[in-house]
Amino acid sequence: MKKLLKTFKPFDYIFIILALTLSFIPNIWTIMAYNQPEEVDKYAVIRIDGQVVDEFPLTEDGEDFTKTYYPHDGQYNIVEVDGLNARIKEDNSPDQIGVMTGWITRPGQTAICLPHGLVIEIVGQTAEEDELVLPL
Repeated sequence: MKKLLKTFKPFDYIFIILALTLSFIPNIWTIMAYNQPEEVDKYAVIRIDGQVVDEFPLTEDGEDFTKTYYPHDGQYNIVEVDGLNARIKEDNSPDQIGVMTGWITRPGQTAICLPHGLVIEIVGQTAEEDELVLPL
């Protein structure tokens, strides 16, 4: 070990310290990029075959409810809203992908029942800027 340390020159130590310091930049960048504004007005948007059929705000003191949608003959989707969260609670599709997605809570998240063409998407607007907030 001592033999190895003797082979290092003074600039080698500077280079090693600089390399270690620079290696933390991606971590810092990621933390800064995922910090979202505190106040975000969130909405759940329900689309069937690309057409918006329903939209409702997601708030902490909002009411909890379930609503049934019938996209096509013989198909149904039960959407549940619980304060700041939304999900596809039940449907009669064969694979149940939308149900297995579970609760969606952040802007940009979606729950999709592809056989029925139903999509729940959470969208958010900051109170200050009125621009769409999506995770990176």
